[in-house]
This record gives sequence, structure tokens and C-alpha cells, in this order.
Amino acid sequence: MADASAARTRAVFEFKSATLPLIAVILKTADLGLLAEAMDAQLADSPDFFEQEPVVIDLSQLEQEDEASIDFGALRELLARHQTQPIAVRGGSDEQHAAARAAGLSIAAMPVAPAPRSAAPAEAPSPAPQIVREVPVPASGTLVLDRPLRSGQQIYARGGDVIVLDVVNFGAEVIADGHIHVYAPLRGKAIAGARGNAEARIFSTCMEAQLVAIAGIYRTSEVALPDAVQGKPAQVRLDDKKLVFEPIA
Repeated sequence: MADASAARTRAVFEFKSATLPLIAVILKTADLGLLAEAMDAQLADSPDFFEQEPVVIDLSQLEQEDEASIDFGALRELLARHQTQPIAVRGGSDEQHAAARAAGLSIAAMPVAPAPRSAAPAEAPSPAPQIVREVPVPASGTLVLDRPLRSGQQIYARGGDVIVLDVVNFGAEVIADGHIHVYAPLRGKAIAGARGNAEARIFSTCMEAQLVAIAGIYRTSEVALPDAVQGKPAQVRLDDKKLVFEPIA
């Protein structure tokens, strides 16, 4: 009888590890009122952008003074209002983990989203949450995005290239371990070769980037782009640790 019961159990379910694309919401403040205001403003023109996707709440960038208790129930409601489904918390204190579990969230032992170490000069901390989408690329090796990226949104194509078919706005970030292709204005940040691939390149049909970086070598808009590529189709490549900007005919 026990053997028959075990056989039926094996037939109807099994546990397997899975690699899933997840959105991480990186909090810069524990003030939920401020968060609500910032998220409402940031996502006002794309209310259905996330389409009920699962979310990890990242507490790793909260300041020490924000290590107080967080109302995770209210935070879940806030995120749900923007068409996401919070499922877990990463980073934070033991007290915050306990509060998160009490609100029905799990604790994720996941690395924080990659931040290019030399991709930009230091900036003043911002209270706005950063919307990060960490996406393993498909088997083809290329991730294709057909939506605009708004300020504060970040896409990381882990393990391959990314093609963006709409505008990358100022304040948005596109990160890839391989090449970045933007068939639209590139006004935000483009970081190719994020894990050190010096052969990676950045392409855009309208190069207006706030920042470009390849394998940790970067250039910001504080240094004006050459006239031959500013606002025009162009590529960026690395030549002996120097970024080279070239027009695309």
C-alpha cells in the first residue's frame, strides 16, 4: 500500500529548480508615502507595464536610519497597485525579514542587481525606487524588448545580448553581458560587456546617451559626443581600453 501511494505521488507532482525572470524593486527609502508618490509619478504613463509579474523587494540600499520596521502589508498593496506580485525580500535586517515573513513574503538568497562599478560618477542618493528587471536571455542568446524604458527602469540581459526596439529615456539603463542594440533614441545609460567582455559593442540609430560603458570603461554626457555621432546612427566599441565612437552609414 505504501509503495502504491508513493508511486501515485511521484506521478502527480515533482519539485525542480527553475530560473525565472524577476523584477527587483530596489528601495532607497522606507517611507512608504514617499515611495507611493515616486512610483505613481514614474509609472503614470505606463500603468500596465508589468502585467502582474513577480517582484523581489530589495532592501540592500536602504540607509541605516531606514532599518526600522517596514509595513510590508502596505508595501505589497502599493506594488500590487502597479500590476506587480511581490513574492520575496532580499537584503535588510533580521527584524525586517521577520516582518516580511509575517506579511507572507519569503526571504530570497539572491545576489543584488549588478551595478557597474565604474560606470558613473558618484551621485546624490535618490529616494525613488529603482525598477530592475533581471532577465536571463533566451536560448537564442538575444533578449528583445519592444517597450520604451522610462527613467528609473533598468534592464539587465544576463548572459547575452539585448535588442531594444523603442526609446531608452534619460535615467533608464540597459545592461547586457554582450552587445546592446537600440533601434530608437538612446538617451539613458547603456552598459555592454557587464561581466568584462571587451568585445561587446553598443549600437543605436540615434546616439544621445547619458552614459555608455563597455567592460567597465565608461564615458558620460559631461563629455560631449563627437558631432559625427551625436543624434545619429552610431556604434561604440572598445579599442585598447579606450571607447571609440563611429558613425554607421
